[in-house]
Amino acid sequence: MNKNYYAVLMAGGVGSRFWPVSKTGFPKQFHDMLGTGETLIQRTFKRLNKIVPAENILILTNERYNELVLEQLPQITAKQVVLEPEMRNTAPCILYASLKIYKENPDAVMIVAPSDHWIEDEEAFINNVEKCFKAAHERKGLFTLGIKPTFPSTGYGYIKFENSSSPLKKVDKFTEKPDYDTAKSFLSTGMYLWNAGIFMWSVKIIIEAFEKFQPQMYHLFSKGEEFYNTGLENKFIEENYAKAENISIDYAILEHSDDIYVLSASFDWNDLGAWGALYNELEKDKDENAVVNSRPLLIESSGNIIRTSNNKVVVIEGLKDFVVVETDDVMMICPRNKEQNVKSYLQQVKQKYGEELT
Repeated sequence: MNKNYYAVLMAGGVGSRFWPVSKTGFPKQFHDMLGTGETLIQRTFKRLNKIVPAENILILTNERYNELVLEQLPQITAKQVVLEPEMRNTAPCILYASLKIYKENPDAVMIVAPSDHWIEDEEAFINNVEKCFKAAHERKGLFTLGIKPTFPSTGYGYIKFENSSSPLKKVDKFTEKPDYDTAKSFLSTGMYLWNAGIFMWSVKIIIEAFEKFQPQMYHLFSKGEEFYNTGLENKFIEENYAKAENISIDYAILEHSDDIYVLSASFDWNDLGAWGALYNELEKDKDENAVVNSRPLLIESSGNIIRTSNNKVVVIEGLKDFVVVETDDVMMICPRNKEQNVKSYLQQVKQKYGEELT
């Protein structure tokens, strides 16, 4: 396995659209959402470990999840967990992790990947990453994987690429979540891919990009160079991290750079962003019901996703296209086509019953 290969696994999100299973103290990446016996972060780590040495995989997460990470990933050491004192979006934490990696290995190439995505064909994923790693070694540039759109989604960002015969196509522009008509027009051109948020680059090139496009942030974090990977690192980060701008890697770097390339992914992908996305990836019974961690008795019921704690028996009659989710302290039942209201439910529960349920 190539010792110059590194990974930064992003695991700091709260996953509020999967409430009530995903809560602030125990978010979705630490749950077995698919009923496979492995949590999402465990599956992602195992996938990345097929190409990146275990000791070269950093877990980027919030301080509050440190113990959860170490409990679920016994393969790693505490120094591989890169802790954000507070959430400042993806740009600051990626720069922080990149500087740590560069100090350890200036020849490193790295992949930045979310911890909570579903990828079916893992061998195809590895082949795609290898292709981008090789390109990152051979030439300057930032590389990303794009997903061929299957419908005009308004929930994903889009990547427009320039037409060429090369599999790695130069990116023309990034577009944040569009409205439906705009998404339809994107698909009609055949020149757009969904932005999966999976990036590959040499650590040297991404640091140079920060120095060029985000000089203030670069200066802030580069001051800690002598402290990274030492016992003084935590003190420096505690004192300085909150000074960083709250900005995504897309806005901070990708939208400014004219040297970005996208590879159309050859694997099926789902960002598992909400209950409907999870429903699409789960096995269904003859009536199109998807069941996780439950023992169901379903009568004249179809198109439902049902998940309980502790493998409870669930009896349902006459229900169609609903989300039924039960935890130790919350039961949520709502139509699948109203799943966008889950964040609103969460806020209303917080106001009425308190933070402990959210």
